Amino acid sequence: MKKIFFLLFISFGLLANAQIKKADLRASGLTCAMCSKAVYKSLSSIAFVEKVNVDIQKSTYEIVFKSGMGVDFDALSRAVVDAGFSVAQLQVTSVFNGVKAKKGAQIELDGKTIQFINANDQLLNGEKTFSIVDKNFVSAKEFKKYSASAGKTYESGFVEGKRVYHAIL
Repeated sequence: MKKIFFLLFISFGLLANAQIKKADLRASGLTCAMCSKAVYKSLSSIAFVEKVNVDIQKSTYEIVFKSGMGVDFDALSRAVVDAGFSVAQLQVTSVFNGVKAKKGAQIELDGKTIQFINANDQLLNGEKTFSIVDKNFVSAKEFKKYSASAGKTYESGFVEGKRVYHAIL
């Protein structure tokens, strides 16, 4: 019985360390408070979103995720697009525990495959913030800039049918 509790404790502890905590999203194309409200309502309606804090002047949204629920970055982008706008930037804050990052290498984070396109060999520990730089998460100009160094998977965002998110530290 003690072993079962210990295994459950360890499992929940590992899940908590892998949990993506929050994201800061900047939307583009907003011109008024009603625009900001439309994006806010759209983001707030996503099942894995716990809370959304808005900075109308900067067109940014701090999104806090529900604990234990998977986060879908593409769903965040779709919510903004469905409100009639686009994502200019998505910065994700997560907890890392001894993750080796290097340029071009893929890591698993909370069920997502992340490929850092600018990481020099480093060990990620603790809370870190990175930016998703795939299409629909940056401007067309930035997308073109990153496509030169991101590799073949960057254009589609998929490798062998699996979604890969490209990021910079």
